[in-house]
Amino acid sequence: MSFLTGKKKMVGPWVGLVLSILLLAGSSQVSFPEATGPDIIQALQESLIKASEKVAPAVVNIRTVQFTTDFLFNIVPQEGQGSGVIFSKEGYILTNEHVIHGARQINVVLPDGREFQGKLVGSDPRVDLAVIKINASDLPVAKLGDSDRLKSGEFCIAIGNPFGLQNTVTFGVISATGRNIGAAPGKILENLIQTDAPINPGNSGGPLINFSGEVIGINTAIIPYAQGIGFAIPINTAKEIIDELIKYGKVTRPWLGIYYLPITSKIKKRFNLPVDAGIYIVKVVPGGPAARGGIRDGDVLLEVNGQRVEDAQDLREIMKKKKIGEKITLLIFRKGDYLRVRVELGEMPIE
Repeated sequence: MSFLTGKKKMVGPWVGLVLSILLLAGSSQVSFPEATGPDIIQALQESLIKASEKVAPAVVNIRTVQFTTDFLFNIVPQEGQGSGVIFSKEGYILTNEHVIHGARQINVVLPDGREFQGKLVGSDPRVDLAVIKINASDLPVAKLGDSDRLKSGEFCIAIGNPFGLQNTVTFGVISATGRNIGAAPGKILENLIQTDAPINPGNSGGPLINFSGEVIGINTAIIPYAQGIGFAIPINTAKEIIDELIKYGKVTRPWLGIYYLPITSKIKKRFNLPVDAGIYIVKVVPGGPAARGGIRDGDVLLEVNGQRVEDAQDLREIMKKKKIGEKITLLIFRKGDYLRVRVELGEMPIE
């Protein structure tokens, strides 16, 4: 960052801006008694360094080997790399599912040079998270923060191993929260953190942290044809499933069996809908719970058990509290009529 040009007269206009941004970042470790412009920049830099130093020792390089076939159909080994963060003294490491997907061998390299064989404990492809474990002692551990408190414009730091360059630190802001992206055909990652902190191949699975040195997300994806558009999985999403991954190796979720879009002005106009909120059901999975209950493509879901569904976030929060096998009543809008439909929730299939 180059807020300063070296000329004193250029410092003044930036002082208020930098101070405001730093306070927004939530750094309680920096004070500014009669601070000058250079003092504030120095404090900002020191805060960034301290936060990085708290977490960097717990950020690991993950190297995988899987088997694939070449153009002659010979079986050949293929190597991959990613990042991870140690969150438990017992040796548990959080990373992306796509980093270890299909891996026959997982090697974990710590910043201090120690190398261990990693064991896959559990994974959840739906949110692209996995937990692996190493048998080691004297492990540094990163503190997990609270991603629900994030605000756009807040400073953040990404740490990982882009292109195999261990413990690389990049710096940026939270660009937005609640983003949904198509990670692969038929696969949507929901409720992501968008950041402009540079994220490159090999950063996947590494932590996104705040200025208090807390992990607020797990870096997962970029838009390759754009500049400064990266995404991280909120750490609260990980905290909700970590115990289940460790205990059972997978996450079981109730399932409606629908693909949907939130009702926006464009969706409303395109499908000539007389409702302003809800979710538009694009496709009902054949044989799924919604299909068995009589839900059809083109229906608009408005309520679950009398609880309004205004957008996708509402539906996610409602479904978190439901159980597999539970029967629920949906209020739907279909071609001018309001209908109530009973659906028995199934178990979401593992992707």
